[in-house]
Amino acid sequence: MSILKADEWAAKVIKQEEIDKYLVNGRDFIDEEVIYNKLYSNRKPDKQFIRDIIQKSLSITRLEPDETAALLNVKDEDLWEELYEAADKVKRKVYDNRIVFFAPLYCSNLCVNNCLYCGFRKENSEEKRRILNMEEIKKETEAVINEGHKRMIVVYGEHPLSDANYIAESIKAIYSVKKKAKHGYGNIRRVNVNAAPMSIADLRKLWEVGIGTYQVFQETYNHELYKKLHPSGPKSNYLWRLYSLHRAMDAGIDDVAIGALFGLYDWRFEVMGLLYHTIDLERQFNIGPHTISFPRLTPAAGSKLSTNSEYLVKDEEFKKLVTVLRLSVPYTGLIITAREKPEIRREVIKVGCTQTDASTKIDIGGYSENTNLQQKDKQQFMLGDTRSLDEVIRELAEMGLITSFCTAGYRCGRTGDKIMGLLKECIEGKFCKLNAVLTFREYLDDYASEETKIAGEKVLLKEIEEIKTIPFFQQHNLVEKFNQYYERVSNGERDLYL
Repeated sequence: MSILKADEWAAKVIKQEEIDKYLVNGRDFIDEEVIYNKLYSNRKPDKQFIRDIIQKSLSITRLEPDETAALLNVKDEDLWEELYEAADKVKRKVYDNRIVFFAPLYCSNLCVNNCLYCGFRKENSEEKRRILNMEEIKKETEAVINEGHKRMIVVYGEHPLSDANYIAESIKAIYSVKKKAKHGYGNIRRVNVNAAPMSIADLRKLWEVGIGTYQVFQETYNHELYKKLHPSGPKSNYLWRLYSLHRAMDAGIDDVAIGALFGLYDWRFEVMGLLYHTIDLERQFNIGPHTISFPRLTPAAGSKLSTNSEYLVKDEEFKKLVTVLRLSVPYTGLIITAREKPEIRREVIKVGCTQTDASTKIDIGGYSENTNLQQKDKQQFMLGDTRSLDEVIRELAEMGLITSFCTAGYRCGRTGDKIMGLLKECIEGKFCKLNAVLTFREYLDDYASEETKIAGEKVLLKEIEEIKTIPFFQQHNLVEKFNQYYERVSNGERDLYL
């Protein structure tokens, strides 16, 4: 396709009426002056006020902007230790002791945008461009399944060749793949999508083919900086992107995911932006984001900004911002990715993360072509952790955490407001625990190395003993059914869930 035709397509992407319908008196929900004032007026928080905020979080109630701003201004390192501990308690209360795994699959790096921090940007002559066809997507999916994954997030550049129709076809292709395993077969049971903002009509196409969560990151919530970082293409429209998830809700996609790219602007401001984004989704749809992501800026081919930004986030600041997000929106999932180095992932998982990826390859075609080295000219950014799924699972097991590949909630109708209510009431985590054990049993029997299996069996035994003692399971007659399912899975049956 010629550049001219791609530009003509890009010029027609934005539908102004699908922005205006969500504005309040012609304004969006990010009031920068209000955010700066909140951060300033809460710059010296009282210790007791912080401890009261912790108790509110532990009651699984979303914090207000003043409360979040106060947490962001804590200077006392001993008080931060209390916050770290509380964040872990909140996560375990809502989601129990599990970490859900997924694999990203990059299908295309063609793009009509020119984001200054991104390797995919249109004017980056260093990037080698490629779009996968459906057969190649199936091969990539097979390779991902062979690692043991059950969830995938597919990623696309914004381009007419990777439009909503292409995305819908790729989702169907992924779901169609079944790969023989030691017992039965492996498959991808949940396909989430990270793609450009779309119209409601296009988003309905994704809903119709079974999209999981729809993920769009605002990158930065600062209006002026956003304009500078996105000089051309549909992504240059701040409001089109800001309301992408509102449109998804109207299209029927009730699991949406927000995020910011930390390192573009002040991290405290971006945390506040994510909170206000959550608040507006809840205000207009009574459902907040299913997950929040907080990727940090990492080196990208052809981008000086990716290594020279004045706002790069230090490791200790990163742990703090994740902690504040955990406490601010206690019922929402938090995703830490392989952008981060292993030692940082280990540390940050302890303050409330619920999902992560592993055996990650983000160069186009990287899984099936088995590329072992990162190829800067073929991927969007550089990864910090390229370990295999097996290695990361073993590390988490040694930390006492259970890996989950559960996709039960989505197939039982526990999505959108239903799952959000169950999370707030700390009920969904109970089902998470049961299904984590069942899917971890599958993984250990079908894919795990002997070393990982040894570490994993210890965690499984501990989880099963806990299940026997938790009153909720007795009260709802779940123990007997769980035991039956566990025995059936142990005997080779697959994809049983509660």
